[in-house]
Amino acid sequence: MQVFRHPFQALGGSAEIVLAAGDEAEAQRLAQIGVDEVLRIEHKYSRYRADSLIGRINAQAGAEPVELDDETLALLRFADTLHQDSDGLFDPTSGVLRRAWNFKQPRLPKPDELAPLLALIGWPRVEREGKSLRLPEAGMELDFGGFGKEYAADRAAAALKAAGVRHGHVNLAGDIRVLGPKPDGKPWQIGIQHPRQPGKLIASLPLHQGGLATSGDYERYFELDGQRYCHVLNPRTGWPVRFWRSVSVVAPLTVAAGALSSLAMLKEREGLELLKRSGLPFLAIDPDGALLRDALP
Repeated sequence: MQVFRHPFQALGGSAEIVLAAGDEAEAQRLAQIGVDEVLRIEHKYSRYRADSLIGRINAQAGAEPVELDDETLALLRFADTLHQDSDGLFDPTSGVLRRAWNFKQPRLPKPDELAPLLALIGWPRVEREGKSLRLPEAGMELDFGGFGKEYAADRAAAALKAAGVRHGHVNLAGDIRVLGPKPDGKPWQIGIQHPRQPGKLIASLPLHQGGLATSGDYERYFELDGQRYCHVLNPRTGWPVRFWRSVSVVAPLTVAAGALSSLAMLKEREGLELLKRSGLPFLAIDPDGALLRDALP
């Protein structure tokens, strides 16, 4: 078997499916199964699409409830768990803050811009009855961006596995799900981007299977007066977190790895205790650039 790479664009960034197959035609056919599943998740849950489920929920904020399917209800239960485990720091209604922050421009929002947006945030306020959901106030938004990409990686990997793929991985802009090792049994070497040197790796992790996700202050950010402002926003203050440069986590599922890396970023200094308590392998880079790792080579 040979290893083939299939790059594509999805979820606002570059993606790739790597798999072993007998020939290129078979590889293309199999890779498309994974791509189709990623695009299905994107079309269903993207906050940027008016015709997505999330788009319809947000358009109905303050009005009528929206009926949900079992897949979405399961994701809402997962969001409940993240909200509880983070003491409210993980809030799927905090996407409204992007109205005040544009990380393509070095500009800080004024307090009178943030205050009305903060008033719209509140996961416990979301009304759910049976299989329906309603955002109680016009202007509120639901956003699965905190785990949507990782969920898509897991779902694509499941689709590929069901199609017979045993060696390969799905890479969605650095959030990765490994189906199985290389055909010779060796692990895939997964690189971790250096948070301060674009194009350079700060570590390389060998993975036979499972998920890897990274959160950091280098994906979308700007610098102003010597201070870096990143896209990871605290829903209580409306301001970017400021402690970790990068947090990478390995877990059986990419969505679990992504959840823990995001929670660690949101908890800032206290995130280290959360990482250690999880028992999962991690690699974190602190404000001084030092690498902290646990059970990673």
